[in-house]
Amino acid sequence: MKIAVPKEIKPQEARVGLTPSGASELISDGHEVAIQKDAGKNSGFSDREYKSFGCVILDSIEQIYSFGEMIVKVKEPTQAEYSLIKSNHLLFTYFHFASSEKLTNAMIKTGATCIAYETVEKDGRLPLLIPMSEVAGRMATQQGAKYLEKPKGGFGILLGGVPGVAPANVLILGGGVAGTEAARIAAGMGANVTLLDTNLDRLKTLNDILPANVTVLFSDSITIKEHIKTSHLIIGTVLIPGAKAPKLITKEMLSKMQPGTVLVDVAIDQGGCFETSKPTTHESPTINVNGIIHYAVTNMPGAVPNTSTRALTNATISYTRQLASKGWKNACLEDNSLAKGLNIIAGRIVYKEVAEAFSLPYEQIQKFLN
Repeated sequence: MKIAVPKEIKPQEARVGLTPSGASELISDGHEVAIQKDAGKNSGFSDREYKSFGCVILDSIEQIYSFGEMIVKVKEPTQAEYSLIKSNHLLFTYFHFASSEKLTNAMIKTGATCIAYETVEKDGRLPLLIPMSEVAGRMATQQGAKYLEKPKGGFGILLGGVPGVAPANVLILGGGVAGTEAARIAAGMGANVTLLDTNLDRLKTLNDILPANVTVLFSDSITIKEHIKTSHLIIGTVLIPGAKAPKLITKEMLSKMQPGTVLVDVAIDQGGCFETSKPTTHESPTINVNGIIHYAVTNMPGAVPNTSTRALTNATISYTRQLASKGWKNACLEDNSLAKGLNIIAGRIVYKEVAEAFSLPYEQIQKFLN
């Protein structure tokens, strides 16, 4: 199969879909791999490295899409790429369709097959989302600590405090991968951390594995409303696979917070779990709503592209090899976890939560796998 990796053109996105070593594995399987010129440069991977493993370097994004049967990316295609995507293409990337009706309709129109990293599911886990959730969770605390500084508009409190001065209060909504990693970093910095989740089994596990300065509590609307009054940093990480994130903090609730409180919305790719969140970029990462700082960068891991690209390729490469060697249909028939990544096939939505998000027609995936 011909596999093509375009340069990411989303603002401030420096990651690339494949590391040179990942590309080499595909080439060793007998496939052809093309990389757009300088696609890996900002992640620390030169064209020379890719060429040394047998990759073809193509100058333009048009050449990349023309060459490839499977397009391997990091982020969803931008509007500039829509016209380059054809019905014979297999796209393997993060899509987060439920957050964008425009993107969903554009991919339906292309007739391409779209497999979303974020909905590939194995044993109740999301293996291709986990590495970026780990990065985003750790970055959420790191960025939150920075924007709590007064020059950034924040409350002006040091996350870990100092002897004789209390640390900041950090509230984390969601005890999944991102929430757990955010809690680890916040606790390590010395903050007073409260983590909320609705899964009692998960709370029991987190209570055993997280440091003593992390309190785990069952999440409900009353508990959230009480804790936002004294929290300095609130990190939202709640995720429903393939669907829009629930709005756990409303606009009205902002008035109950201390001025300069920082909200970090890790769930912004799925629409965000704060009602007042708006997608932002690394160039302009925050907005101020009624004195509350909102950080909602849609590609947080893109700020650390070398780490992120390596972690992503480590997770995706086995699936990429399956798709390339067997074709998407046979690969999905043989691996149900990969089949759950199918979101759109030949202009039809086959992932129920995406269809429901925009009241669009939904078709059973089995229709396309028989």
